[in-house]
Amino acid sequence: MILAVTAGAPPASAADSSDVTFTNGGVTLHGTAVAPPGGTKLPGLVMVDGSGAHSRDDHRFEAEAFARQGIATLIYDKRTEGYSQFSRSYSTLADDALAAVEALRKRPDVDPARVGVWGLSEGGWVAPLAASRSAHIAFVVTLGANGVEPSRQQAWAIENQLRQLGMDGSMVRMASSTMMRQLVGGGVFPEAHYDPVPVLKSLRQPVLGLWGAKDVLTPPGEAIRIFQESLTHYTLRVFPDAQHQLRRTTDGYDKLPGYAPGYLELVGTWVHDLPAASSAGAPPAQDRPSTTVTPLSWYESTWLQLAVLVFLLAAFSFGLGRGAARPARWLAATGLLTVLGFLGVDVLIQTTMGKGLGPVLAERPLAWLALQLLSLGAVAAAIGTAVAWWRHRTPRLGVLLAGGVVFVPWAIYWGLLAI
Repeated sequence: MILAVTAGAPPASAADSSDVTFTNGGVTLHGTAVAPPGGTKLPGLVMVDGSGAHSRDDHRFEAEAFARQGIATLIYDKRTEGYSQFSRSYSTLADDALAAVEALRKRPDVDPARVGVWGLSEGGWVAPLAASRSAHIAFVVTLGANGVEPSRQQAWAIENQLRQLGMDGSMVRMASSTMMRQLVGGGVFPEAHYDPVPVLKSLRQPVLGLWGAKDVLTPPGEAIRIFQESLTHYTLRVFPDAQHQLRRTTDGYDKLPGYAPGYLELVGTWVHDLPAASSAGAPPAQDRPSTTVTPLSWYESTWLQLAVLVFLLAAFSFGLGRGAARPARWLAATGLLTVLGFLGVDVLIQTTMGKGLGPVLAERPLAWLALQLLSLGAVAAAIGTAVAWWRHRTPRLGVLLAGGVVFVPWAIYWGLLAI
């Protein structure tokens, strides 16, 4: 009998839990096995979390819901060693999941031939990779999984977030394209070009793929089509009023109490009775497709961009102070403020997904509008500095003029002189 599950505290007697430890590559991982009391020959499920730092308790509610449906579930604390915003390996995370699978298979109440993996978001890349490496994994469940590269997914998600905040125009294009390409080209976006399709094509286990129609982090329409084209044995479903984690939502950004109706029950029934035939729901509509994050050209290289920044800061700082012509002082001030302000905006976009940029006017944050006005002022001051340099030919004017000349293509590249 499959029990209906709703959000809230599950009955205290619904499941037993016990601590589990397992190792991979010298790292000891800690988890909890959650299972119905007195069970025998139970199917098992290892839950693999999404990106970022996560503990086993993040999915305890789901684990206890699955236990009430007769599934032994292992939840574990995600590794911190070798995993950060700037460094991670899906291969290592997949091996962590494989070690967890072996730990669950050894339990006396678990049928070792019926243990599978469940992966959310980043786990939707990791869980299939683990399954592709082991015949001991009987099935795969994914939530909000991607069919595209991480960099492509992240660019799509950033644009969604900025548009949801009321932004559009040059700053949105810069954040979702130029900035992302620089992060990837600079090597600070780990696993940026991981391609999930070859792994999906290699799977022979049945796969249950689940998406929220209002997912704003994963392009769900593309994902379900790619899964259907790549897998040989699949059940693919879309929940209409659900977000990335299959929580209830109105617009994909808010998170209402409870999970999408039918999600927890569907996992339980599917795991207990793996279907022989494949089936797929209709892909949800997307406002726009995701786009490939293209490699940097030589003139966009990270080192060249850093060199330009250093040169601009040095040139404009050199022009500050008394003794320079008025246009030169304006160029030094507006140029320096623009460069420093842009660096601040860039950091805020990356750390707050645009939420820290303040009020929006004419589809642009006021901070970005201020930078664009400063950029126009710097260009006008550069013209005035060129006239002053032609008359006086002093070294200070020459350095400032060089800074102004370099500033123009730099500002165009980063969208500061674009609509």
